[in-house]
Amino acid sequence: MQTTKTYKAYFVVLLVLLLAFFIFNISLGSVAIPIDEVIKAIFGGNAAKNTWNFIILDYRLPKALTAIMAGGGLAVSGLLMQTLFRNPLAGPFVLGLSSGASLGVAILILGAGAFGGFLGNALLSEWSLVIASALGSFLVLLAVLAVTFRVKDTMAILIIGLMFGSVTAAVVAVLSYFSNAEKLQQYIFWSFGSLGNMSWESVLILSFCTLIGLFIAFASSKSLNALLLGENYAKSMGLRIKRTTFLIIIATSVLAGGITAFAGPIAFVGLAVPHMVRQYFKTSNHLILIPAVLLFGSVLLLICDTIAQLPFSQYTLPINAITSLIGAPVVIWLLVRKRKLLF
Repeated sequence: MQTTKTYKAYFVVLLVLLLAFFIFNISLGSVAIPIDEVIKAIFGGNAAKNTWNFIILDYRLPKALTAIMAGGGLAVSGLLMQTLFRNPLAGPFVLGLSSGASLGVAILILGAGAFGGFLGNALLSEWSLVIASALGSFLVLLAVLAVTFRVKDTMAILIIGLMFGSVTAAVVAVLSYFSNAEKLQQYIFWSFGSLGNMSWESVLILSFCTLIGLFIAFASSKSLNALLLGENYAKSMGLRIKRTTFLIIIATSVLAGGITAFAGPIAFVGLAVPHMVRQYFKTSNHLILIPAVLLFGSVLLLICDTIAQLPFSQYTLPINAITSLIGAPVVIWLLVRKRKLLF
């Protein structure tokens, strides 16, 4: 049995790691910048070179903040899915939420070419990307949830989620076939996943979506704890199941949809981070799990982004590939060491 003191120690370690990798992430890239110059620029001072100021404030700082929000938000949405479906294999990618978000963005990017001119450009605004992505995620989650009322077998639910993912991928393939090369290239680069090229306006919109999703998740902590005990027991405790389910769907759709719109589909984080956290925070209390998962996911994506940008070179790898290459072996190692995933 872990004590409150143990949890506090873990949270302190995670906060220190988050701060350390945040500074480390900003200092590394094709141009190496000393850490003291990074800290000076972030806190309003001037770095030794004007180009360093520009790189830090207009490129690397928005990218690092995006990594923190995307990693934490996806990890929390994975935790919400695993509790809602009471299934350790549930997550935004497995249940087709990321595919639904991708479909929304694909319809917008690839379909905008059919309108052209002013209307085509208006359809590709940052807000329209977020709305299309969140809507796609929301509709897929609603469809999966509707099926779960008829099918109680958890493995069947996961397979149905994968089938929804296949259907959305097929629709995207058809749209791609009829699109011109320019729009197709734009969509393919988006689908690789990237945390760079974020303007401060985009960061602001993403912050707004992330805060809404996290607020609902934190507010639903006690309801999530009750859901773990089973639907009938939760009802006997006075929990309004439909209202709670709707709130969790909204929080997950806003988090997964908003993040996917700006960073592209990112695999592994939503599925694996809750399991990695449970290996150390041996509790099912969501008042502790949600902030722990949030911090752990943020640290993990900062590490993945630091590797993806291949320090001291001009190349950057797709973040989606790095999260899978690093994360999958970690989960396998945890499974082999612990013999089962805690839930």
